[in-house]
Amino acid sequence: MHPYRDLLLPRLIHGVMRDARFLPLRRTLVAPARGRVLEIGVGSGLDLPLYDPRRVSMVLGIDPSAVLLRLARRQAAATAFPVRLLRAEAERLPLADATIDTVVSGWTLCSIPGIAAALAEIRRVLRPGGRFLFVEHGRAEDPAIARWQRRLTPLWRPLAGGCHLDRPIARLLAEAGFAIAELETGYMLAGPRLFTYHYRGVAVPPAAAGEGASGGAEAEAAPDREGDAACER
Repeated sequence: MHPYRDLLLPRLIHGVMRDARFLPLRRTLVAPARGRVLEIGVGSGLDLPLYDPRRVSMVLGIDPSAVLLRLARRQAAATAFPVRLLRAEAERLPLADATIDTVVSGWTLCSIPGIAAALAEIRRVLRPGGRFLFVEHGRAEDPAIARWQRRLTPLWRPLAGGCHLDRPIARLLAEAGFAIAELETGYMLAGPRLFTYHYRGVAVPPAAAGEGASGGAEAEAAPDREGDAACER
């Protein structure tokens, strides 16, 4: 166990991400979620109270951090819908194919080591007509800002849990085979521009472009791999 990475960093992440400045973006992110929801990088569960229980039938939250999942249990206990929290990585989702109505990702794609594998897994578990909702920071449109993001990322990553400042989120989604149904970009938070350029939108598998999502798919978690931990409210 690495004391900073495994114990201190998760609590620092929780402290930063519960800043009230993130709340409007969080509300916008989860508002369209419906049916059986998978939230990758659920962290300390800050999104869980914001889901609409009239639209959401259950939420499966995954995160590689045991510390953050323990914090998330407190949020899960207050929800009006079933929540399952699972220690897992986005590159290897413990789910059957086409079993999720909505995948949600907030400030997560920046830190996944195998981003291409994770996006392929998200495509795999989304059912026909499903949607991928995202709010992510990433590479700025301004070339000068983007250059500094690229230069600083090697220094920033070890301090911030693998976070890349310069990932081109929209391009990565397109390369993974998603169609971008909605996209908004820009500096969406107050603060240094190196950190505040965001991508917010909805992506769908190509066959689902233009289709609406509907509930009813069964989300079945595969048996936990050794070392994983699950809890259910």
